[in-house]
Amino acid sequence: MAVRIGLAFNLKPEAPANPAGAEPSSPTSPDESSARALRDDLPQPDLYAEWDEPATIDAVERALGTVGQVYRLEADESFPARLALIRPDFVFNIAEGLYGPNREGHVPAICEFLGIPYHASDPLTLGLSLDKRRAKEVLAYRGVPTAPFVLARSPGDARKVDLPFPLFVKPCFEGSGKGVSVKSLCRNRSQLVRQVSKLLATYAEPVLIETYLPGLEFTVAVLGNGAEARCLPIVGMRFDTLPAGAPPIYGYEAKWLWDSPSHPLEIFDCPAHIPEALAGQVRAVALAAYHALECRDWCRVDIRCDAANRPMVVELNPLPGILPDPRDNSCFPKAARAAGMGYDDLIRTVADIAWRRISGRSLLAEVA
Repeated sequence: MAVRIGLAFNLKPEAPANPAGAEPSSPTSPDESSARALRDDLPQPDLYAEWDEPATIDAVERALGTVGQVYRLEADESFPARLALIRPDFVFNIAEGLYGPNREGHVPAICEFLGIPYHASDPLTLGLSLDKRRAKEVLAYRGVPTAPFVLARSPGDARKVDLPFPLFVKPCFEGSGKGVSVKSLCRNRSQLVRQVSKLLATYAEPVLIETYLPGLEFTVAVLGNGAEARCLPIVGMRFDTLPAGAPPIYGYEAKWLWDSPSHPLEIFDCPAHIPEALAGQVRAVALAAYHALECRDWCRVDIRCDAANRPMVVELNPLPGILPDPRDNSCFPKAARAAGMGYDDLIRTVADIAWRRISGRSLLAEVA
């Protein structure tokens, strides 16, 4: 009998709620506990940046359909009732959520409430990973290298920061590069206060201020659990492909302005062309971070080197982007292709890893 797989997802709307570049209204206060109760006034393309296009959802469904019977479960208001009705053997979760700093944990929390197993990390790990401050605190406690940082809840906090410049700033509870731009790199106090003030006004949540890491940048796709967790080929960033004079930052401009399927920005290099000694350090740091936050099944770990060429963890993405088109700059599928895995192979492999953890059986063997 085929394994019944629920596919939990958030479908990106065809038309944005606000026109591109619209200025959001200013919040009354950056309530850390809510990270904006309603997010409809976030600037586009931020509002639904973390959600998936129809092509991605279709591709994941097709791949899962080769190893089980798939049920589409859009993670909207009716998700709990539909999940309770269908009760699949497990849920393959790529839903990012929309509201609150714990939004990525909503689907797995509902699964746990209903006693339905699911793929990927649990609500605690997803919440910790999205909260960049808490993630860095756990990493630092576990001895995993990450840049020094402080949290700003007001412009006044930015005026009192005593970390040496340059500094890098970004919202505390966002993913998909939201709030990261060339202006995130602050070389003096005036720039810092201005950018922190803008992010506080836009996102209504605390702002992470950390020591800027001037070295090479990588992202590492990790698959597996426990001692079997492994890294796929390292993806390196080629900042020399950015427009002349642009700072070495992969943010809003590089993702939305300078890169498109018709004119792709060839910024990713996989496998990264770096000495094996450095590659070994990058893999070791990525796996240490993966285990420190107790990630499951898969995760993408972003790493950047400091001035001494020491790899430091920037953040973890336990719900990694998985665009199926090779022309898109999607790092996890790119790393999988470099390892000899096509898109369907990647999805099947991840599903098999999750099913082995859940049931102790091989999903691939059950359909062989």
